Amino acid sequence: MNNYQISVQAEWRPETLERILRVVRHRGFVATALTSQLQEQQLTLQISLRSERELSLLTNQLVKLYGITDVTVLS
Repeated sequence: MNNYQISVQAEWRPETLERILRVVRHRGFVATALTSQLQEQQLTLQISLRSERELSLLTNQLVKLYGITDVTVLS
């Protein structure tokens, strides 16, 4: 299994976290750790992931979600 870490910037909305985690699960990734921070309607998530799949399969889908402003691969 490969371990990855990403940072996701998004506009805060009640359903934002649910949408992100749904895409993570549907793409075959397991979230092993999640840290969130909210500042002035801007949500920052740092997510540690584990999967056998390539990370680009997930990041390409996350950037398409409504309200996502940036997805950065940290490691």
